[in-house]
Amino acid sequence: MSEAEDIETVLHALRACRVCRDAPVYLPPMPHQPRPVIQAGATARLCIASQAPGTRVHASGRPFTDASGNRLRHWLGLDNETFYDPARVAIVPMGHCFPGQDAKGGDLPPRRECAPIWRERVFAALPHIELVLAIGRYAQSWHLGPKAAADLSATVADWRTILSRPGLPRVLPMPHPSWRNNGWLRRNPWFEAELVPVLRQEVARLVA
Repeated sequence: MSEAEDIETVLHALRACRVCRDAPVYLPPMPHQPRPVIQAGATARLCIASQAPGTRVHASGRPFTDASGNRLRHWLGLDNETFYDPARVAIVPMGHCFPGQDAKGGDLPPRRECAPIWRERVFAALPHIELVLAIGRYAQSWHLGPKAAADLSATVADWRTILSRPGLPRVLPMPHPSWRNNGWLRRNPWFEAELVPVLRQEVARLVA
């Protein structure tokens, strides 16, 4: 990759990607037409590292156009205009295309081909990112590596230590805002009482 490659060049190439359909490595070919979803601008200082698009996002082509997005924007303290401003907020999922659903109707994990091909290339073109919100276990494993705890709950519980580590970008681990995590949120009230206020302060500073 050329050092001069800018984010628009990367986005153009990524949106044309069909690897999971035409040249899958780990799983059978994607059974539906891929539709890569990403939001990024060269000046963004905040990055939301999410999991993969769901059915509604696959249909809209825009990240977090669902109930999870409503909860996430509430956590962040952002209105739609700011949230969807690529100059301020990058949204870079671990898998850029809807991976399909399992037999029970749950979303499958992000396709494993995606992150090794695109993640470093995307972040190299986003030099101003100061904070990555690592949403879910897949993003936390990628962005924290061996520093992630054994499971999501332990990783998120250690958020103060993780956020205070030196170097940029800093990482803040979070649960996914899906309704499927309502039970987790009830069992861990400290998340909204303690982490969310700090999250909102950080986000407000970065998108100002």
